[in-house]
Amino acid sequence: MKKSEINFTIDLDSNNVPQKIQWHASDKPEAAPSETKSISISLWDQTQKNTLRIDLWTNDMPVEEMKRFYIDCLGGLGQSILSSTGDEYMASETNALCEKLVKHITNSKDS
Repeated sequence: MKKSEINFTIDLDSNNVPQKIQWHASDKPEAAPSETKSISISLWDQTQKNTLRIDLWTNDMPVEEMKRFYIDCLGGLGQSILSSTGDEYMASETNALCEKLVKHITNSKDS
């Protein structure tokens, strides 16, 4: 059986606020770690039947990019819902929410 690893390295300031986030995966073509401004990881706890989450972002990530990041995360969840469960209604509703949120942040910029 093949194994793959994904690793995150987080540099924290004295208040434990992320200053730098790097990630590396064993299947990643580049040998060096890549830098990112935000990560969102969800894990299913099958014993407790709930989701465990890790959300981190650096203190210099712009708010508008953070909003876009979460819209993209939701859109990815919509696609995952469709491919993993075949539930077209849930996928469609998730995508509709993303469209509403894109309009919201677009209208917020105009104000």
